[in-house]
Order: sequence, then C-alpha cells, then structure tokens
Amino acid sequence: MCDYELALEGEILHHAYDRIDNSMYQAENDQWWQPDSALFLLKTFINPVRVGYFAKKLFNGLNIDPHGSTALEVGCGGGIFCEEIARMGFDTTGIDPFAQSLQIAIKHAETSGLEINYKQGTGEALPFRDSSCDVVFCCDVLEHVRDLPKVISEISRVLKPGGVFCYDTINRTWISKLIAINIAQRWGWWAFMPPDFHIWKMFIKPDEIKLLLQQNNFEWREHRGTAPNVSYPEILYYLHKRAKGELTYKDLSEKLFLIESENLTIIYMGYAIKKQ
Repeated sequence: MCDYELALEGEILHHAYDRIDNSMYQAENDQWWQPDSALFLLKTFINPVRVGYFAKKLFNGLNIDPHGSTALEVGCGGGIFCEEIARMGFDTTGIDPFAQSLQIAIKHAETSGLEINYKQGTGEALPFRDSSCDVVFCCDVLEHVRDLPKVISEISRVLKPGGVFCYDTINRTWISKLIAINIAQRWGWWAFMPPDFHIWKMFIKPDEIKLLLQQNNFEWREHRGTAPNVSYPEILYYLHKRAKGELTYKDLSEKLFLIESENLTIIYMGYAIKKQ
C-alpha cells in the first residue's frame, strides 16, 4: 500500500463525515458527566482500560516524568479523559471544536479542583507552536475527523522530537460494523447511541494508521486491543434491558467495561514516538 488507503476515497469520506451526528457534543445540557447519559459510558466503559494502558507505557515503559511535562488532548469533549491526564500530573491542555462541550469541561474541572487549559479548535489546525508538547492524546476522535492525514500531520508538528502520541480508535472490520454500528446505533432492540454517531467507512485499520504515522515522522511502537469484561450474549441482554427501560445508563456503567486484550477487531489503543 503506497498511501493511506482511505485517502483514495477522499470525496466518499467527506460525504461520510457530513453524515456524522454531532448533536450530543453540541447539547447545552451536560451530556458528559451525568451518570444517566450515553456519553458518561466513556468514563466507565473505556476510560479505565486506556488510562491504565497509557500510564503503563508512559511511566513504566518510557520513564516519562509528567511533572513539568506538557500534554495535549485533541478532541477533549467535556473533559472526561482530559481530567485523567491532569491527574497523572501533566500540565494539561484540551482542544475541541464544540464550545458547548468546552464550557461543560471548564466548569467540571473547576468543580474538581483541576487546572486544565481548554481551547476551541480542530485537529486539522492545532493552535499551538511547533514542537511545543511532550505528549499528545487523541481518544475516541480519529474516526470522527474530516481530514485524518492532516490531523496526524498536525499532531506530529506540535510534538517535540522524542514526544509521544497516544491514541485509540475503532478498526474497520465486519465485527466492528456489526457491534459498533448495527447493535450500538441502528438496531432498536439494543441500540444506545444515535444512528450516525459513528460512520463505519471512517473507522481505521491498524495498518492504515501505522502508515500515516510513518509518513509523518513517527516511530510506531505498539497496538493493543480491548475486550468486554463479560460475554457478548450478556452484553446483548443488558443492552436490551436498557432499551426496554429496565436498566439505566448508570446501571450499564456498573456492569460493563473493557479490559486490555490482543483482539484488535473493534477498539484498539496504541502509541508512537516522534523521531528526533
């Protein structure tokens, strides 16, 4: 493969991006931190596994000292993951295109006693100087952006040589289409997200992101997958009970979460180092 595979379908991807339903990110009321909201599942379902994975790689594997180090989260939303970065000890900044989400993030950080700098902007045009960040995080975002190659290029630009890029995203497989699209969004028997919250064509295969990283002066290091803590029949059982109103999102958050796995077929995590 001589170039990022999906770039060959540029117009198709732009049309796919225009189909994404971003209304949850633009809601005036708090969709992020209220226990009985779908977005709160980000905190309970996926945050523990990715926080644990990135902390292990940054602190045990790379021996990074977060104190005095700058970290940027691209696509911070309401601050659910950004607050975890701040608690690691980094001088933390979050950037997001949606003002409503940023206002919620700012308010919650103040309530939590955390110093986080939030700015409005996009991953395609990061408002930061070249080589100004020690670590960049981008989680639940790469599969949503309009121009993925540009976002990776911008992340490389703002990272210092030797800086670390930590990310997670969703693989473009038939299994991810079944679970992340049909079950999670389309089939009312189980669905818990808006129908176009994710678009399958915008999911990213591991080899595609590895190639993009290589093209943007990164040394890719690793991918690790995730798996649910319970069997898929159990997940379907709980999701159906929620769809019927017998369980709340808060109830789901207490029953379901992801664990680290070798399985890359749906959500996977990884990191790369910017070359000197």
